[in-house]
Amino acid sequence: MARVLIIDDEEAILRVLGTGLRARGYDVEVARAGAAGLSRAVVDNPDVVVLDLGLPDLDGVEVCRRFRAWTEVPIVVLSAHGSEARKVEALDAGADDFVTKPFGMAELEARLRVALRHGARRAVADETPVLEVGPLRLDLARRRVERRGEAVELTAREFDLLAFLARHAGKVVTHRMVLEKVWGPGHGDETHYLRVYANRLRRKLEDDPDRPALLRTSPGVGYQLVAPEDP
Repeated sequence: MARVLIIDDEEAILRVLGTGLRARGYDVEVARAGAAGLSRAVVDNPDVVVLDLGLPDLDGVEVCRRFRAWTEVPIVVLSAHGSEARKVEALDAGADDFVTKPFGMAELEARLRVALRHGARRAVADETPVLEVGPLRLDLARRRVERRGEAVELTAREFDLLAFLARHAGKVVTHRMVLEKVWGPGHGDETHYLRVYANRLRRKLEDDPDRPALLRTSPGVGYQLVAPEDP
């Protein structure tokens, strides 16, 4: 049974989410403020966090940052603020996904399933030098990539970019996150680098137009490397 921690100060939301998720087999805990949610997470060790951005004590983005200082638990942000800038801010702070209010329970549960699956993949990725995402197999130690068993020739920078995306498979990573981690501090605004290399990776990895895309673009936000079964 997956443990879900909901951090939200709206009683109606807590009631709907608590009832809906428990009925679907989740173990649900709630916190009505950011500081309380952080403390609750230490005690309960949730499998996934559902986080509202408009909290009475701390901004939800700051809560994301504080979570990421000590845990990689998947975070699904739930907010009435659906602007592109707000999404980028939350994702830059470490959120895994962003659901805009109003929402349907079916959509939220689907996002939670994906976040849980990707959280499990990241835990495995921390323990092994080999990553697998759909048809791709990355040997991090040997810096080798295979697609459906066939070697793919990548430049050093292309490999670094793909490895970063694979370590965060399924998660939308923002342009700034990728540039600062792959190109280094000071390159966070040079998105033209990223577009060029993303296009190169697509040409080398996606040789069949009838197959689902592996490297997806979230316009104005960033990129996402996905396995075929991911939505």
